[in-house]
Amino acid sequence: MTQSPFKLSLGGVTAEDLVSEFGSPLYVYEEDIIRTRYCELNDSIIYPNKRIHYAAKANSNLEILSILKDLGCGIDATSPGEVFISLSAGFSPQDIIFTGVNSSRDDLAYCHERGVQVNIGSLNLLETWGSMFPGTNVSVRVNPDVGAGHHDHTITGGPSSKFGIYHDRIQEVNDIAERHDLEINGIHAHIGSGILETDSFMRAMEIILQSSKDLAGLEFIDIGGGIGIPYRASDSPVDLSSLGERMSSRFTTFTEEYGRELELKIEPGRYLVAESGTLLMTVTNSKSTPKYNFIGVDSGFNHMQRPLYYGSYHTIQNASRMDEPEDRFVVGGNLCESGDVFTRSEDGIEERMLPIPEIGDILAIRDCGAYGFSMASNYNGRLLPAEVMVSGGKARLVRERQTFDDLLRGMR
Repeated sequence: MTQSPFKLSLGGVTAEDLVSEFGSPLYVYEEDIIRTRYCELNDSIIYPNKRIHYAAKANSNLEILSILKDLGCGIDATSPGEVFISLSAGFSPQDIIFTGVNSSRDDLAYCHERGVQVNIGSLNLLETWGSMFPGTNVSVRVNPDVGAGHHDHTITGGPSSKFGIYHDRIQEVNDIAERHDLEINGIHAHIGSGILETDSFMRAMEIILQSSKDLAGLEFIDIGGGIGIPYRASDSPVDLSSLGERMSSRFTTFTEEYGRELELKIEPGRYLVAESGTLLMTVTNSKSTPKYNFIGVDSGFNHMQRPLYYGSYHTIQNASRMDEPEDRFVVGGNLCESGDVFTRSEDGIEERMLPIPEIGDILAIRDCGAYGFSMASNYNGRLLPAEVMVSGGKARLVRERQTFDDLLRGMR
């Protein structure tokens, strides 16, 4: 008797059953992983007066936001749209920090009118805020002259970065604040994304703490996010215990020197949700060239941009036959673009070992809960997939699949 192939399960439900019920392609999120990652990070920071603010740009699905709200998380928002979504998910204005980039006056007014803490990373925009809302509280984003991340596009600190007020210009912050009777109640820095070692965090934290000494009346210091995950088997996960202990110890010492207790804020996105997400796709085609064996699927970089945009590695599995004989394949999407290939690095296309797929098999791209659906588009007139949350062997739809009518929405 032939044994059935081993199949991938997510949250206690097989990938094939999920596709059968909700269609393909399909984003699937495992609730237990989100909860576990939040609790691990929160428990690692032993400084008592702390708050984790989830970077909503990583994935702003309402169900994910609701889970994090239930855990006591706050929100780091980068646009009025993310503020709106977060408020719709039940967060209070006091739970949200808006850190815009090149914000318009309308952006600032939207957040001010809703009572959201605004964080400004430009002397020019700080002047604008002061002229619009004199006598108010505001926080500032500092560029700590330290950058780190998995790709040049994700480094947000240092002299090549567009983000933040350079750390040596704090006196100008005070001058603007005095001119407009502003209270600088917080300071923030963020050095990049996808970081797996602790020294970069600590170097950036040290610079922001030094900058903080020149700002009286602070209520909080936000040391940013950027904690990475091990996308490759060879990657070592960040040592959360060490990071949490070092941050807590240094911050405790600083608050004693500052003369008052301050709130420590941190704003991870990827770390909390990336490992929870899987993009399921159906094999639609196979072909060979003198160089590669290609497998075609019913999704494309419009659903998952990271491999094309960053050359990012994501594990790909044959969810329908996990333990079958393998061969080398290139997995290509269904867009009319030569770059629409999921198996690639910064150097271009690369082959992957996969259990030999058949037409109709389900392939799974793992660790795409962050910057997957949130960066998706309708390029080539392709529809956005549905999103599903799974836990305890049960699945629930958390975003409907688009229809062709959605492609015309808003057009005249």
